[in-house]
Amino acid sequence: MPLAIFDLDQTLIGGDSDFLWGEFISEIGAVDANTYQAKNQIFFDQYALGKIDINKYLEFCMEPLSAYSMAILNKWHWQFMREKIQPILLPKAQKVVDTHAQKGDTLLVVTATNRFIAGPIALQYGIEHLLATEPEINNGRYTGKVLGEPCFQSGKIRHLNKWLKKTGKSIKGASFYSDSHNDLPMLELVDNPVIVNADEKLTQIANHRGWRSLDWR
Repeated sequence: MPLAIFDLDQTLIGGDSDFLWGEFISEIGAVDANTYQAKNQIFFDQYALGKIDINKYLEFCMEPLSAYSMAILNKWHWQFMREKIQPILLPKAQKVVDTHAQKGDTLLVVTATNRFIAGPIALQYGIEHLLATEPEINNGRYTGKVLGEPCFQSGKIRHLNKWLKKTGKSIKGASFYSDSHNDLPMLELVDNPVIVNADEKLTQIANHRGWRSLDWR
């Protein structure tokens, strides 16, 4: 069964879940709203330009997780899903996911977003398998640190290769759907690269290479 691999932010959903989580915890008073949102916007802009320091960004966005219990964070995530994520779920994305599932393809989300944020969103689309940046947990609480390598750019490939070895799956015939030029390494890896709601840089590359382009908005 071929793999159908999906990026998360701006691909399966019509927004960036990491950015929206920062917005959400600012709104509920879990962090200092003015300071946190200003930094959140700077990192968001750096990502769009392909100039983000992923380790500094992850340190920034993981730190609030370490300040609260799992019970509180999970309660907030439920509210976050309802207020921020449900409105930006994309029916066209769901239709493509369902089509792959009906064919018997193996569904997989591969995202730089951490598992705490990304996991429930992937499940919302009926996608069980998830490769994400892993938050470190100690004694039942997030430490604010990343466990292992961030699942970002070429790091996505290394996470995928470990998963392929563990599961015995093959990359042969795989499709990968993404919006971002940051995912160029993964798009170049698969047999069927598909750009979705793509940024300007990726659109130019995809047009030059003849890759399929979709609009799920």
